[in-house]
Amino acid sequence: MSAIPRTAWPSHWTSGWDRFAHSLIRHWLLLFNLSLGIWTLLPWLAPILMRLGWYRPAWWIYFIYGLFCHQLPQRSWFLFGPHLTPSLAAIQVASGEDADFFALRHFLGTPELGWKLAWSDRMVSFYGGWFLFGLLYALLRGRVRGLRWQAAALFLLPMAVDGITHMISDLWGVTAGFRQTNAWLAVLTGNLLPPTFYAGDAWGSFNSLARLVTGLGAAFGLIFWLLPLVDRALHRDGSLTPQATVSGGGKIHDRHRIIC
Repeated sequence: MSAIPRTAWPSHWTSGWDRFAHSLIRHWLLLFNLSLGIWTLLPWLAPILMRLGWYRPAWWIYFIYGLFCHQLPQRSWFLFGPHLTPSLAAIQVASGEDADFFALRHFLGTPELGWKLAWSDRMVSFYGGWFLFGLLYALLRGRVRGLRWQAAALFLLPMAVDGITHMISDLWGVTAGFRQTNAWLAVLTGNLLPPTFYAGDAWGSFNSLARLVTGLGAAFGLIFWLLPLVDRALHRDGSLTPQATVSGGGKIHDRHRIIC
């Protein structure tokens, strides 16, 4: 059976659908930020559910976000425990695992150590930055033109370098790689800072601060390149024209053009 041509639909159907579609387009930034808000808050819900004993829904959150993140516990934040970032040694004792990458990433926590977020500290800053800068763009909308793609790439570059060097370092193991000790940085700075700044992933260490700062920088570059780009495209298309209305025939009219 062939599909019914759109022109054969009742006019109130086409008009209603066009109004709905146009409303979605006009409010795309609100929908984008709402979606980002849900996406960035769900990882925080996982440890809360674990704390309440609701393990199955928590497990599903860990599983879904594990598709986008390594979830290594020594590079994640823990809630309801004595430390925001437990040491790798404490995690190994609590989990009974050694330095195996895949075994460690499946460790969720304990009541004594706390429960980890469903993604790493880098993802907290990167995707959390999407949400924060998305809200900031909504406040500044119409007053900023946005970044060129070359500038956005420069903001993304430090996170790429940090992530790639971590990946290479992990080939030697999570306890033996050059990003675990950061001896190179100690030499460059003449050991001016405490040993805890150079080694490990605890909060306040070089590794943790690098992931936080580069993640936020990358999020800023991406959001302030992408969102103004989408806004300009929709304005050129006429979809965001304030005077746009939908006629009974299902066409969106404005003073510049007609969109069928």
